[in-house]
Amino acid sequence: MSRKTGWVAASAPALVLALGLCLALLPAPRGAVAADGPQIRLSDREAGKGGSITVTGAGWRPRALLTLLICGQNMIGGTNSCANAEGRAVTTNAEGGFTRKLPVAEPPRPCPCVVHAATVTGEHTEAQAEFVVAGHESAPLPQEAGAGRVSVLSMPSLEGSDNILTWFGAPPARRLVVTLGNGGPVPVKNPVFQVGTAHGVFAPEWEERQWRGTIAPGGRARIELDVQLDAGAHGDHLVSLKYGNKVLAEQPWGVGRPWGVTLFWILLCLVVPAAVFRIGMAVVDRARPRAPAVRVRGGRPAHGRPRRSPRLPRLPRLPRLPWGDPPASVPDAPAPAPVPEPAQAPAQAQAPAQAPEPGPGARETASSVPALPWFSPDTLQTSAPSAPNDNRPTTKGNP
Repeated sequence: MSRKTGWVAASAPALVLALGLCLALLPAPRGAVAADGPQIRLSDREAGKGGSITVTGAGWRPRALLTLLICGQNMIGGTNSCANAEGRAVTTNAEGGFTRKLPVAEPPRPCPCVVHAATVTGEHTEAQAEFVVAGHESAPLPQEAGAGRVSVLSMPSLEGSDNILTWFGAPPARRLVVTLGNGGPVPVKNPVFQVGTAHGVFAPEWEERQWRGTIAPGGRARIELDVQLDAGAHGDHLVSLKYGNKVLAEQPWGVGRPWGVTLFWILLCLVVPAAVFRIGMAVVDRARPRAPAVRVRGGRPAHGRPRRSPRLPRLPRLPRLPWGDPPASVPDAPAPAPVPEPAQAPAQAQAPAQAPEPGPGARETASSVPALPWFSPDTLQTSAPSAPNDNRPTTKGNP
């Protein structure tokens, strides 16, 4: 083998090593995601209260909403050990990265402290970075009571239903049911869970719920915890279950709108104006002056309502009798006594007085007039005696 060929063979490993070093020094392509999941980096590892630090993240889901908090005791007590009022929210870009300034505040728990980042919606993802709050007290971490490792063995569910009061705005309530298992070497006695409820893109509000019982090592238990929303709540909610720093399960909850409240306001807007209108019209009717009633034809006054005339007592109706024939119910009147004929009067007196000509409905003779019970037959006779008549028939034996 020639000297030139041997030199090339001897220098080949060195060339490969140099090429590998050059590739390692090249920057990673934009948008690459770290293999160990989402991460955050801090511009300073220590700062005092009133200052600020810059938090940079990478490897998160694109367009995800995150919360940034400064927590004490390594966030062992959950968000209760964090400065929630001074926290910040940030949305990741299309590559899953972000940059956000975070004000430095003292957490309610002593250090060691961390900067905690977690997603608000979707699959729960979190990351932490150590941080020192200058001037804040420090204390050793509390020892855990047990070394039990709780895990979820079944999908959670919400049991219960709404009632008529919920339809009118009462707080909706359910029971979160989930089966948990203990994978640790020691039993877990009376564990304290945190139940969080979130609406839309807002962060969950956590409440502590203690379960009375013991989960033996390698055993399982059915956990039932009460969940309640605010009065009048509706829309899409998310119920989360947390034990320690780990979120065990999440369950969506769709709450219907309380239509009873809407119906109540609609009826109120219709009834109240109608009642006010009627009361106003009654007041106006009472307050306006009354015009004197003027009676016109038909008995109806010109102004106001028609007034009724006083009702007169009704007289009894008499039976209508035909002329000439006395009624069967009326007794016969006694016959008039014979009147002696007077002596013959002079010629001038013999002429009977002209009686007034009777009407068309009257009878020709007075004898046909019926005798009525309310006057005597004497009233039909003339008041003046008739003149004596000399043409009387003569009887035998008389001169």
